[in-house]
Amino acid sequence: MSKKIKILIVGSGIGGLASALRLAKNGYDVKIVEKYYKPGGRMNQIKENGFTFDTGPSFFSMSYVFEEFAKDCGIKLPFTYKDLEPLSIIDFDGKKKIILYKDIKKLKNQFLDIEKNFETKIINYLKRSKNLFEVTFYNIIQKNHNSIIDYLISLFKINPKYFPFLFKSFYQEIKNTFDSEEAKIIFSLISFFLGKTPMDTSSVYTLLSYVEFQHDGYYYIEGGMYKIIEGLIKELEKHKVEFYYNTEIVDYFSEGNKIKYFIDQKGNKWQADIFLINSDAAYFRGKVLKNKKYSLEKLNKMDWTSGYLTIYLGIKGKLNHLYYHNYFLGYDFKNYCLKIIKEGKIPEKPYYYVNVLSKNNPQLAPKNCESLVFVCPVPNLIFKNNWEDKDFIVENIINDFSKKIGKDIKNDILVKIVYTPEDWQSMFNLYKGSGLGLSHNFFQVGYFRPKNFDENFKNVFYVGSSTIPGAGLPMAVISSKLAVERIINFEKYI
Repeated sequence: MSKKIKILIVGSGIGGLASALRLAKNGYDVKIVEKYYKPGGRMNQIKENGFTFDTGPSFFSMSYVFEEFAKDCGIKLPFTYKDLEPLSIIDFDGKKKIILYKDIKKLKNQFLDIEKNFETKIINYLKRSKNLFEVTFYNIIQKNHNSIIDYLISLFKINPKYFPFLFKSFYQEIKNTFDSEEAKIIFSLISFFLGKTPMDTSSVYTLLSYVEFQHDGYYYIEGGMYKIIEGLIKELEKHKVEFYYNTEIVDYFSEGNKIKYFIDQKGNKWQADIFLINSDAAYFRGKVLKNKKYSLEKLNKMDWTSGYLTIYLGIKGKLNHLYYHNYFLGYDFKNYCLKIIKEGKIPEKPYYYVNVLSKNNPQLAPKNCESLVFVCPVPNLIFKNNWEDKDFIVENIINDFSKKIGKDIKNDILVKIVYTPEDWQSMFNLYKGSGLGLSHNFFQVGYFRPKNFDENFKNVFYVGSSTIPGAGLPMAVISSKLAVERIINFEKYI
């Protein structure tokens, strides 16, 4: 590169940071502006009274995506990840508990009195999941598509026998595989905690079951998930990448089909040759770039993932009988999902997930204490725009948790912090508090998802959950690879 091209990255989530390192390694002059007071986006961290909490994800999968990223950047991964086994425990209304293992033999023993011929069914199911993964991951997910024709050509390379999966729901595939309610709930659970009901999610995403149980599994990070962010920041500092916090981009100035500079909330101008947006790709187009295709009216008609109510508790005493991942559910799963996602209602007994963060990382809580993170999928702000009842809902969850673990923790709480969808929206510009951005229905994936290059400004690109390939940590890293590929070749493709 004869001249150091200046790049401004808007947002410091995992996609923005991974892109920044790729670009710095390619000789670009990179600056990052961030609305929040510290880096990481929704993958952030809270520290209070000796307790440490990860605000976002508690684990990751597809470790090979991170290893490939490190290889591309010529570094050793700046964090340590460890295998998570067992994967989790599912508590059904305090009446039945099922431990999930990657080891199929161990997993089979959990279903002996629940699902007839479980081993045969799960092996066949994971075989189908594996096939879906192999035909989509490299041909669709890890690829930029430059036109609808290019996208269709990639689709037509897939064996036609897989096409029905595009039009069948996740839940239909699970229902056709298992008979027991417990198995149906457990194996469709991943879609619910990814922000949509399994009834609304394409059966293509059953490929995630292969990733979870067979291909790679789940991992936790030594010292907590925020070590990923801290490690990337250290690598970026080696390349003199500059960070500017408490800086929200609110406007722009353009000449022809190029942005000349962005303007922040204080009126400061941020000039660059190329701009990479790590804010929500749909919301940013509408709010900042005033793209009429992403007006408020049109954004509200798009299909967004659910919101999340997250509760961060620091408690005295140990909960040794809990696992790292704990799900607390009921048996009326299908109707529960519909109430949350479709009707915007929160039942009196919410379903929720609890990460005992200090279980595998005791340094994240004071001695003889636990750091707990509760995640409860809730309606986003399109369906529930008032959270005055948050204290009542949180109290219900804590009471239910106490009952199910056989220990009243209310008087043991030393730290309690709660984020509602309103908080997620105000802190990180998550549109309507949608936890994972746009959903992954047929018309919001692949070529139909908001592009990772701007339609109107040739020097603006996007990375993150609402552009390709989609939501999740591995997808954000892949998104960085695809966005940087666009940037390096944008004179050719745009």
